Amino acid sequence: MIEQIVEELTPVVGTRPACRALGAAPATIYRRRTPAPPRPARSRQPPARALSSGEREAVLEQLHSERFADCSPAQVWATLLDEGTYLASERTMYRLLAAQHDGVRERRNQLEHPPYQAPELLAEAPNEVFSWDITKLKGPAKWTYFYLYVVLDVFTATPSAGPSSTARAARSRAS
Repeated sequence: MIEQIVEELTPVVGTRPACRALGAAPATIYRRRTPAPPRPARSRQPPARALSSGEREAVLEQLHSERFADCSPAQVWATLLDEGTYLASERTMYRLLAAQHDGVRERRNQLEHPPYQAPELLAEAPNEVFSWDITKLKGPAKWTYFYLYVVLDVFTATPSAGPSSTARAARSRAS
C-alpha cells in the first residue's frame, strides 16, 4: 500500500522525498521496481563423504537380512560395531530406510500419557474433606510479616483449625 502511494507521489515530489514523508526505505522501492532476474537452478554435487550406491546397497542388505529382521537400526549398528564392521551411522541407516520405505521411524514405543483428570472430592458430612490456605500478611514494621494459616471444613465452610477454632473448642468444652 505504501509502495502505491510512493508511486503516486513520485512524479510530483520525487521518490526520495516521498519515501522520507511516508517513512519507507527508498532501497525497497527501487528494488521492487526492478526486481533481480531469477537465478538459474544449479545442480548440486553430492558431498564427498556421501555413501556410494554400492555402500548404500550394502547397508540396506544388512538391514534387510534375516539376522537383523527384528532389530532396530540402533541395534544393527551396535552389533556390527561390536563385530568390527562400520557401514554407516545409525542416523544414516534410518535415512536410507526412510528413502526406500516411506514412514520408517524409530521402532521404540513412545509412551502416551493418559489425560490428567483432576480429582473431585465430595463431602457428605462434616469433618470429611478439608481445604487449607496460608496467607502472608504485612506486619506493623517494614520487612515483618504474619502468616495466617486456615483449615476449612468443606462441608460446613467453617474454620476447623487455627487460633479461632481452638478458642471456640475451648469455649465449647468449658460450657
